[in-house]
Amino acid sequence: MTKGQAPISAAGWNFDNSYARLPELFFTRLNPAPVSSPKVIILNEPLATSLGLDIQALQSNDGAAVLAGNQIPEGALPLAEAYAGHQFGHFTMLGDGRALLLGEQITPRGERVDIQLKGSGRTPYSRRGDGRAALGPMLREYIISEAMHALGIATTRSLAVVTTGESVIRETGQPGAILTRVAASHLRVGTFQYVSKWGTPQDLRALADYTLQRHFPEVDGDENRYLVLLQEVIKRQAALIAKWQLVGFIHGVMNTDNMALSGETIDYGPCAFMDAYDPATVFSSIDLHGRYAYGNQPNIAAWNLARFAETLLPLLHVGEAQAVELAEDAISDFAELYHRNWLAGMRAKLGIFNEELQDESLIEDLLGMMQKYHADYTNTFRALTFDQPEDTVLIGTTEFAQWHELWQARLGRQEESKASSHQLMRSSNPAVIPRNHRVEAALEAAVQPGDYSVMEQLLEVLASPYAHSPEQADYSALPEPSQCPYRTFCGT
Repeated sequence: MTKGQAPISAAGWNFDNSYARLPELFFTRLNPAPVSSPKVIILNEPLATSLGLDIQALQSNDGAAVLAGNQIPEGALPLAEAYAGHQFGHFTMLGDGRALLLGEQITPRGERVDIQLKGSGRTPYSRRGDGRAALGPMLREYIISEAMHALGIATTRSLAVVTTGESVIRETGQPGAILTRVAASHLRVGTFQYVSKWGTPQDLRALADYTLQRHFPEVDGDENRYLVLLQEVIKRQAALIAKWQLVGFIHGVMNTDNMALSGETIDYGPCAFMDAYDPATVFSSIDLHGRYAYGNQPNIAAWNLARFAETLLPLLHVGEAQAVELAEDAISDFAELYHRNWLAGMRAKLGIFNEELQDESLIEDLLGMMQKYHADYTNTFRALTFDQPEDTVLIGTTEFAQWHELWQARLGRQEESKASSHQLMRSSNPAVIPRNHRVEAALEAAVQPGDYSVMEQLLEVLASPYAHSPEQADYSALPEPSQCPYRTFCGT
């Protein structure tokens, strides 16, 4: 049992509260606001088991009370974290306006993860918000975050969604809900921006040391540990954003407060997956100028990391000029790190094991054709995986015929067999993604008549995206053509 850790409860809660031992500037302690009739409507049983939690206990009335914030489990110390952030480029004070960190669960494997309730009531950081959440957006985060996990992308996880028995008012009255989110931590670029702006140098150092201890314990004390912190965060983000791009995921609101230092995808608001390939694709209703478009995500990540580097300048070197030089050198590595990850991933999507100089042009030519002919991103790579180009809109064009010949010749120049290339492509190109129309159908069924079977079926299919099973065929189908572009909303 680590310092401050409470005994394991009957339900399996095994909390520690290391974040609560940081300076009080970083958070506000308060309990969730009770709700009238909590009911567990979905529980992530495999995740619960991995956390050391008892499934039956979580599904009981007492379990629902804990997941709704009506009861505080033994050892928990609820708090709202303070942070700031650049929202669409504009700096502002933020914080957990509708979420509370219950504590850090120590799993049977000795891992430490945050347990957070989202939609648990007002906090000092709520501004004009009511601190609550509607059922639809919480189910959406559950679906997308679990799909991302199954795709092999670092992400926060969803443990449970409970309904509250109360309505929340958005444009209309909607059923209220609370999501239990599991994360490596909720440390963000915005956390450092907040402390850099309103804290002391000692506060900043305490936060940096805590982040190193929590996520990068292997850092040698003889190194410039804060420079290594910056470099390691850059590496994780370069890998993460590349994986987003490789599956066509669009976060939708890449503000600095939505960039987790752990390297996990966090805060699923107006996110969606791209159908037809187009770098300019935007789904968020509030992204009027395409700041967070699919093709802009790598550049925005670099911009956010530069803001993180700025907060670390006092720790990087006693001389300002030297500190700036160290930060700039580290940030300049992001583009190459990202590109290396992306190129390796694209080679795998095309069954390529080794490296040739012309690989990038082969990839770019394919993407250019996909954009020109509005080819579906996921299904095009799926068709190539199974050597079924007739299933794409590219078939019959001169460009594609020439490209296909070059691609086949490229595969023939490597030692690995075609069977090996096929297996590499199967494991790199998902059969299914959370298609926007499928997600909306699941949410509509769940929120209006309370039919969760559509969502449960969708989750089952999304749990094995690389299975390429016959059952997944229907879920790879495109939506019917629509005159109205698909739009997503923040769901606050």
